[in-house]
Amino acid sequence: MIKARVVGTGSYVPERVMTNFDLEKFLDTSDDWIVTRTGIRERHVAAEGEMTSDLATTAARRALAMAAIAADDIDLIVVGTISGDYPWPATACLVQHKLGTRGQAAFDVSAACSGFLYALSSAVSQIESGRIRRALVIGAEILTRIVDWEDRNTCVLFGDGAGAVVLEGLEGDSGVLSTHLHADGSFWELLHQPGFGSVHPPSVEGITARLPYLKMQGNEVFKIAVRSLHEVALEALEGNGFSAADVDLFVPHQANRRILDATVKRLGLRDDQVYVNVERFGNTSGASIPIALDEANRAGRLQGGDLVLLDAFGGGLTWASALLRW
Repeated sequence: MIKARVVGTGSYVPERVMTNFDLEKFLDTSDDWIVTRTGIRERHVAAEGEMTSDLATTAARRALAMAAIAADDIDLIVVGTISGDYPWPATACLVQHKLGTRGQAAFDVSAACSGFLYALSSAVSQIESGRIRRALVIGAEILTRIVDWEDRNTCVLFGDGAGAVVLEGLEGDSGVLSTHLHADGSFWELLHQPGFGSVHPPSVEGITARLPYLKMQGNEVFKIAVRSLHEVALEALEGNGFSAADVDLFVPHQANRRILDATVKRLGLRDDQVYVNVERFGNTSGASIPIALDEANRAGRLQGGDLVLLDAFGGGLTWASALLRW
């Protein structure tokens, strides 16, 4: 049976680093307040003129280089993002152009922080069906341009970055064992960007009302996130006949440390089973899992045969998991 195997990973974060001490200069906050509540110490911020497609393309090139596969040999490009270069065309099309290739399918997936896993699931299905052989799956965000820098409860959480994986259909035991996707649109107001869509089209009044900026009801999101992350992780494990004890590496969406700790505790995982980098990057939404996966891979945390569990939760509300045999 053909499985979609990860044959290359890559990531990129902008050079500029914004620490909590930098935030203290213009916000009523402190390093201690942020670290205690989120575990975040710094985040990367895109430079002026640096676009989401630029971050995505650099991450993609690094993943392709590791896989030793040319962009022309990719059959599908999928980008999970909620902060693309434009409302349309798809950022994936811009990445395709910047990679210097053409012709293969390219589209975006909008599932907020679950975007990478939604994109991964789409690519896996295409590979398993035999329709394509290779896919480039990317999570990329520049969230610092859609956060309200006057709202200390949200702006301290987010950062910019991109991560990518190259999938190839190969025979054997290694590859994506399953993906699990869920959503509940009744909670959409808990985490969303009010403008500018068809509900609130572009207007001067909308800008004055700060509609282009992300809105979040943090306490309510926290409760649902921990429960959903736990349930969808168990769904992946139990559906494949495994338990938490079998996991070699758990790579969750890096939302904040409190959510991560609560989820890990519910699953009964040890610290050495979990990869965490939220203190250095903050919440990069759809980019967080592929960035962490690439870091873990390049650091030697992933070996052939390892059981890897991915887990995400985001606006929509959406949540997802994937189980891989490395």
